This record gives sequence, C-alpha cells and structure tokens, in this order.
Amino acid sequence: MGIFDFLSGEFIDVIHWVDDTRDTMVWRFEREGHEIKYGAKLTVREGQSAVFVHEGQLADVFTPGLYMLETNNMPIMTTLQHWDHGFRSPFKSEIYFVNTTRFNNLKWGTKNPIMLRDPEFGPTRIRAFGTYSIRVTDPARFMTEIVGTDGEFTMDEISFQIRNIIVQEFSRTIAGSQIPVLDMAANTADLGKLIASEVSRPLAEYGLSMPEFYIENISLPPAVEQALDKRTSMGLAGDLGKFTQYSAAEAMTAAAQNPNGGGGMGAGLGMGMGMAMANQMAAGPWGARPQTHHAAPAAMAPPPPPVEHVWHIAENGATKGPFSKAAMGRMATDGALTRETLVWTPGQDGWLPAGQVTELAQLFTILPPPPPPPPPGV
Repeated sequence: MGIFDFLSGEFIDVIHWVDDTRDTMVWRFEREGHEIKYGAKLTVREGQSAVFVHEGQLADVFTPGLYMLETNNMPIMTTLQHWDHGFRSPFKSEIYFVNTTRFNNLKWGTKNPIMLRDPEFGPTRIRAFGTYSIRVTDPARFMTEIVGTDGEFTMDEISFQIRNIIVQEFSRTIAGSQIPVLDMAANTADLGKLIASEVSRPLAEYGLSMPEFYIENISLPPAVEQALDKRTSMGLAGDLGKFTQYSAAEAMTAAAQNPNGGGGMGAGLGMGMGMAMANQMAAGPWGARPQTHHAAPAAMAPPPPPVEHVWHIAENGATKGPFSKAAMGRMATDGALTRETLVWTPGQDGWLPAGQVTELAQLFTILPPPPPPPPPGV
C-alpha cells in the first residue's frame, strides 16, 4: 500500500447508523480508539440525532443532515498531527446516535388496586391498564440524565421507570378527578390526554415526551361488579309488581317439575297462577275492549283463586318438598308427620314445629287423642 493510500485512509471516514432493532434508543458509533478523522462525513438520517462527545464532554448535537467534520470548531483527530505518539492521537471522541422516532405500543398497568372515593359507590378500588408511546425530544439531556456511557441503550432499560411514573400520575389524577366510576368509560379519551400531560412533566426532566396515552380498561373488584350486575338486573326488570308476578310464576313452574310429592298440586297451582295472570293481563290496557253505548256492561270477572301454601319438611339435615296441605294430611295420618316435625312455607319466619303452625295443627286434631291412663286401683 502506497503512502498516499495510507494518508487517504487516515483522512477519510464515514459515520452513520442504520437501526433494524425497533427498540434501540441510543447507539454508539464504534471506532477503533474512538478516533474521529479530520474530514469525516457524518450522516444523520430522519428520526435520528447525533450527540458528539469530546474528551468526556458533550460538545454538540447534530440534527438530520450531512456534515463534514472539518471546520475550525471541530477538534482535529487525525493521527498525522501526533507523530510523537506513534500515530495514536490522545484526543478521544465519541458519537452517539439517538433514535428520535416514536416507540409505540408500550404497555402499562396498575400492579395494585388504586383506592379512591367514588361519589356513588363510596370508597372503592379500581384497576386499569393500557398502552402509550414515548420519544426522545432532548437528546443532550437524555444522554446526560439517563444513558451516560452506555454503548447501546434500549427501551426496556427505562420502561419500568416510565411505568412507575404513569401509575403514580394516573392514581393522583383519577383520585382527584371526582369522576364516578360508571362515567370513566365515557371519558377515557379526555382522561388519557390529561394523564399524558401530567406524565410529560417528569419525563421532560429526562429529555422525553409522551405523544400518546391510552386507557384500554378500568375495572372494579369482583364484589362491586356483582352488586352492579344485580342493580342492572333490577333496572331491566322494570315494574316491581310485574317482576314479582314473573318470579311467582317461575316458582310455580319449578314446583310442578319437582317429583318429590306435591307435583300434581304444584302443576295445578302453576296452571291456576297462569290463568290468574292471564285474566289480569286481559283486564289491563292491552286486553280491555272499548264499549259502545248500546252494549250491555261486561260481567265482572271473578277474582283469582287463593294460592294454597306448599310446605317443606326438614328431616335428618335434609329438606323435602314442597308438599300440598292434602299431602301433609296424608303424612299426618300415616305418622310420617308429627307435631314436632319442622316445617316451613314461603312467608314464614324460619322453621317451626308443625304443631305450632295454625294451618297444620288442625291435621292432628282429626284423630282422637290417646286415652288417659286408668285410675289407680282398677
């Protein structure tokens, strides 16, 4: 190799960075001895910034463009100026490329529930999670505050710290917003913008910004969700009287399908209840028929038959039934039902002995009581 080829090699250098990792934030241009040659070409692409560090101090920040490192304010790093050092310059310089594009689809979430005072539910806890994006807006500050001398700095190295900042600001903002939990889903877009602006303040000290912040879900504890589901069911039921009639009809249907005695009675009761409800519906606004002046007044429909009680029996820790009163009478005759047998019917306050229930006590007076013992001496 000729002397001119050697000198040409000393004076020419190309500095650039092509990133294909999608998660690298800072990359240091590796050069043997960290020597930048005089007249080197520095290429900074869109979405990048180049930070020039000379002798351990941050000297300049280059925005996208093509630069020739040969001006007077740039230190001359050629080894030709230092023959006494054996072609090794004592001036060491480094160039760090900083990725200034957005890092998208980063995850965040509350590790523990957030305590807040809801205007409707009172003190409660919520969890939340979502995504956000981050970008470097001040490469010099980012280098001095976060990266330091790390030759390859990735997003994973700072994501944990950013998540902590997000959760802190999210908790503070949600707790102070006084927005009911039921209305948070309709305000996630505004909450996201508000939280992003709050998080950007501490991030600015690192040279970072948060262009986007999304709240994907806000959830309540399971117990509160169950109470909310019950409240929703009551709202869907509408009129409480109609809901009670519907529940009674469902109970009669279940009783008719019970094979443990009283099934025929339950079926009869179910049919009677269905006919009674049909009569009530026919007498309502949908079933009423307009009358003319010449028509005779319609006969008043008889009231629905009274609903007979059905009974349950507690025996050996198990519940049997339901049984009709007729079935209970047969059981009293056979001795399967005594005055001490515990019974219960809908509307009764707890289990009671059959002999203390007025409606059942008469079942035990049909048969004569046992004869008195004979007098002494007979």
